Amino acid sequence: MSDLELRAGVSPADAPRAGDGRLGGRRRMPRPSVMFAAAFVGFLLLAVAWPGLLETAPPDAISPAEAFQPPSASHWFGTDESGRDVYSRVVAGTAPSLLIGGLATAIGLALGLLLGGIAALGGRVLDFLIGRVNEVLFAFPGILLALLVIVLWGPGPVTATVAVGLSTAPGYARIIRGQLLAIRGSGYVEAARVLGHGRAKILSAHILPNALVPIAALATLGIGQAVVWASSLSFLGLGAQPPAAEWGAMLSAGRTYLGTAWWLTVFPGLMIVATTLATTVLGRALTARDGARR
Repeated sequence: MSDLELRAGVSPADAPRAGDGRLGGRRRMPRPSVMFAAAFVGFLLLAVAWPGLLETAPPDAISPAEAFQPPSASHWFGTDESGRDVYSRVVAGTAPSLLIGGLATAIGLALGLLLGGIAALGGRVLDFLIGRVNEVLFAFPGILLALLVIVLWGPGPVTATVAVGLSTAPGYARIIRGQLLAIRGSGYVEAARVLGHGRAKILSAHILPNALVPIAALATLGIGQAVVWASSLSFLGLGAQPPAAEWGAMLSAGRTYLGTAWWLTVFPGLMIVATTLATTVLGRALTARDGARR
């Protein structure tokens, strides 16, 4: 298997063959999994932008007489202990869940880009120092590092966002460093040096533009992971707190009734899993597309 296939995440059986529609300038249709993932992400974005368009009832409307109703035509995901519509609360919880995941990914990527860029382009001494710091941080599992940050700063959604972002930064820094080093040693960068281009021009015109597309794919992959970690912190009571309509908080509130009202935890959990799968599929598709261009 070639390096390109490894980066793209495909097997030799998926490599282009003559006559399969991938050669000769013809575009290959997206796989069904990519199409389903894109459609689900579109649903999530719609739920973030216009939740009222998808909600079937006010998410915080309490109706004790309708408490603990199982999924039905009137309540697609059932109702909770206060009679609130679980489907509407899952839709309403999309915005805070994705906001925490997106901001955490942005924080992690920003720090990773800074550390990885300094390590790759700042010389051997800085590369050595940042590498040793990363190794120390890698000794801690990411969720444990996030818990340590929360212990120092206190629980809450803002702290959970920062904690998840900080815990993902070492991984991003290592990947970005490797990407920048590979681009810095490429043929077109060497050609630019031979032509007498200055370091600043090479950095702005060749290195950074070619590094942005892989980093964008990396961000897509990271959002799913950040959503899982942020929901885990909320489930532990260290992020968003019940009765907030956030997926992790809904899981935490529903675990008490797991034996009698399974829908309180199953549907928010399915949303977390589906979001992670969809962003991962799209991230791998972007990575494969970028690898094919190279």
